Amino acid sequence: MSSLIKLDSVTKVFLTDEVETHALSGIHIDIRKGEYVAIAGPSGCGKSTLLSILGLLDSPTDGTYLLNGRPVQDLSLPERARIRNREIGFIFQSFNLIGDLTVYENVELPLTYRGMPAAERKAAVTEALEKVGMGHRSKHLPSQLSGGQQQRVAVARALAGKPAVLLADEPTGNLDSKNGDAVMQLLSELHKGGATLVMVTHDARFARHADRTIHIFDGRVVEERVETKS
Repeated sequence: MSSLIKLDSVTKVFLTDEVETHALSGIHIDIRKGEYVAIAGPSGCGKSTLLSILGLLDSPTDGTYLLNGRPVQDLSLPERARIRNREIGFIFQSFNLIGDLTVYENVELPLTYRGMPAAERKAAVTEALEKVGMGHRSKHLPSQLSGGQQQRVAVARALAGKPAVLLADEPTGNLDSKNGDAVMQLLSELHKGGATLVMVTHDARFARHADRTIHIFDGRVVEERVETKS
């Protein structure tokens, strides 16, 4: 399969009070279309910084980032926002749902920003909610849902725009083990359906759901391992 994401010699340096913090140092990563990759490592190792760069929320200090063969590391803020909206789906640990919008409206909102016609939006939202088993809760507010249900809605919101890649940042971090396992099962099903997934996790048990795990320590890739499925 062709390369969807390619990082070459990516470095990220944060400057604070004349102190340089090297969050990432010389990262080389190649992720193919349809692959499920886990990025693992301890707190503070740079994995969330790496995910921010992959999601165009941040840019590298040095190095190149090709997304679908296009260099994206030096794009303007409006261009980055446009690509994020169309090509990248985010699943956050804290769900990030808007409390006074219904489930349906939360999933629809990014598509509204995109300027998608109403009929097309309705079809996309309905399909995404059905895919995560939340179609029957479309009129509910987030406060009327359990944590596991809120995360399913967040997954639907990420899916609705049919992005090139889904980025999941500790997607089970705020869930109990039962709901966490259910969300991991959902992500595995999406991957089997053809989705490209990149997930940050510190939990080796969840990393085993992926095809491959990239281990990061002190801002460097220290190991890449192909996961053997039981």
